[in-house]
Amino acid sequence: MRLKKHIVDNNGTRGLISAVFFIFLSLPAFAKSHPEVDSIKNLLLPASAYQKNPDTATINKLNKIASGYFKSNPDSAYYYGKKSIELSRKIKYPEGIANGLLETGHVNYFKGNSKQAKQNFDEAITIFKSLHNDKGLSKAYISYGRMYNQLAEYKLALGYLDKARLICLRNQDEPTLTDCYKNIGITYFSKGQLSNALDFYYKGLFIALKNNYITTSAEIYNDIGVVLQNMEVFPNALEYFKKAIQVFEATNNKQAVGTINENIGEVLLAQHKYDEAIVYLLKSLKTAKQQDDKDGLSSVYTDLGMCYAHKNQIPLAKSYLDTSLRIATKYQIVYNQAYASNGYATVYNLLGDYKNAYKYAVDGQAQAIKLGNISVRSNSALQLNKAMAGLGKFEDANRMLNEYISLKNQINDNESIQKLTSYNYELGFAEKKRQLAQQQRERDLIYQQKIKSQRLVNAIFSIIIVGMIVTVGIYYRQKRKQQKINALLEDRNHEILKQKANIDDQAEKLNDLNVLKDRLISILAHDLRAPLSTLRGLFSLLQDDSISHEELLEMIPGVLKKLEYTSDFLDTLLFWINSQMENFEASVKNFSIKGLVSLEIESYHEQAQLKGITLVDSIPANLSAWADPNSIRIVIRNLITNALKFCREGDTIEISATMEDNKRIVVKVKDTGVGMSADQRDKLFKGKVNSKVGTKNESGTGMGMLFCKDLVEKCHGKIWVTSQPGVGTEFMFTLPAVAVATPAEA
Repeated sequence: MRLKKHIVDNNGTRGLISAVFFIFLSLPAFAKSHPEVDSIKNLLLPASAYQKNPDTATINKLNKIASGYFKSNPDSAYYYGKKSIELSRKIKYPEGIANGLLETGHVNYFKGNSKQAKQNFDEAITIFKSLHNDKGLSKAYISYGRMYNQLAEYKLALGYLDKARLICLRNQDEPTLTDCYKNIGITYFSKGQLSNALDFYYKGLFIALKNNYITTSAEIYNDIGVVLQNMEVFPNALEYFKKAIQVFEATNNKQAVGTINENIGEVLLAQHKYDEAIVYLLKSLKTAKQQDDKDGLSSVYTDLGMCYAHKNQIPLAKSYLDTSLRIATKYQIVYNQAYASNGYATVYNLLGDYKNAYKYAVDGQAQAIKLGNISVRSNSALQLNKAMAGLGKFEDANRMLNEYISLKNQINDNESIQKLTSYNYELGFAEKKRQLAQQQRERDLIYQQKIKSQRLVNAIFSIIIVGMIVTVGIYYRQKRKQQKINALLEDRNHEILKQKANIDDQAEKLNDLNVLKDRLISILAHDLRAPLSTLRGLFSLLQDDSISHEELLEMIPGVLKKLEYTSDFLDTLLFWINSQMENFEASVKNFSIKGLVSLEIESYHEQAQLKGITLVDSIPANLSAWADPNSIRIVIRNLITNALKFCREGDTIEISATMEDNKRIVVKVKDTGVGMSADQRDKLFKGKVNSKVGTKNESGTGMGMLFCKDLVEKCHGKIWVTSQPGVGTEFMFTLPAVAVATPAEA
């Protein structure tokens, strides 16, 4: 549940609180009380490892990460909670399932998905009961209580929280008991029973301070500040809020920081400091949007609407109020429905539109009665008084005024004031007593340590002096020997390292040459086989007179074209070989992707027709890359021949390209062929693979994709592939783009 409850608009007469003296206890300098979520994540194995072989320790860490993320990133909390449930079900670990359900349920009701949250909590409770896990059961009951309080079902909320309280008392579980007391106080506050709320707030606060529960203490200080806010003791409320926010900013609790920013904004709104209030409310709105906090979004929108209404910016005010009411209605957040309706009534009363003001005030009153919240009911009564007076219904207006005064008196009753004063004196006395006891313990410990130290010093002082003299003499002699040995070792190490560096350089050069040789042979075998086979077939036909002179003349252009393509390929290959041994960057230049791809498609057009495959060129004409065009030509050629190899009759191969962020170009070669398995895809760029035969029994070297990867990376790009058996394959690689100036830049 959120740490706040909203303050209604205090446009009317303010109840006067006098003769109230609050002793505000200074919070200690808080340090972070929990390890960072990232430190827990660092203890996890890589995701692939723990998902394949999950264990209970890993699942427990996932649940801790989910819990830690809730206050700063609910979406991440939900992700890790779901992952914990998934892995727990896989290994049949019930406690992991239940704890994961608590985390996902927490996020679900936080985002307004109360139906799904109930399912999560019910399943978690069933598991905890079967395991006799009281700790988990009490946490589940507290989560249920928070959710029902948000839904304004206070009887159910208090019922679940009381179950948790009894379990904590039975097991002497003080951390969970403190949280339980705090949430019972929040529920009583929501009902408008401030005196009961204070009882439970201070019960929780005494335990939290005794045990140094830093975060919980700050949460309760915030809750007490909200009580002061509703009693209109604004300076003291601001002190509590600002003290609490220091803790939450230090521990990166974004949810709590956003909540307290809203609380401070509401106090400033009640003090008619609208511009200052807007600054804090916009900070809170940013946090609520980041966390997708429906409750927070709805309430902050109402606060902003009220600020702009009093600044006479009515259209903006109505826009905020309309958004707030829509969110609150959709997610059944009753408190915010009433708050937004009263906000609309306030706006229309300011405008003198008493008919609409009356309509919204009646809606707000109905929601307030459902809530049972005295603060909201009092504001509804005030707005109804103004609307009825404006409509000339003076008797009804007077009745509403009397109801407003009665409700405000209940809020500011003497019992609550006396309890605040009493509790603050008691808290101050307890804190002072604890500090004095701690100081006395520290003094006693220091005194005992001094006595022990003095005895030890007197007993061994002479031994230390003698030992030091002997040690210094031995050390000096050994130091001289060691220096000589170190000098000799340093000279030898330097010589060995120099020899090793020379050997490593030679080994690296030999390895590079060997790799170059293998790739060259593979490429020649892969890309020269087809044109040589064509020439051999032609000469065989000529040798045995199988074709006529006319048929030979018809075949010559195609053969010449293949020879021209093969010659171009050899030139490109020789260029690449030089690039392996010389400066590759010297060959980088600006070139058109369209022109390069068009030439390659034209070269393979006849081969595609023979297999009944359609080659589609979808490259835009205006894309220019900054790379080595010959290297990219080899890559395109390999990708097209690979696609032709694994396509069937009627399939399509499409080459396209797009610009991303005006910085890089993504080139795609997509086919509708036979595709490949995930195992084959994962091995594709890691080394030589066993090449599969094509749809027409074509063969390959298994080195083509590794070759492509090498060339693309030399051009400062990267290459990857997606494929699905029976559906097709899509190869993609990136190239640096030649930036195109926009009209604004020009």
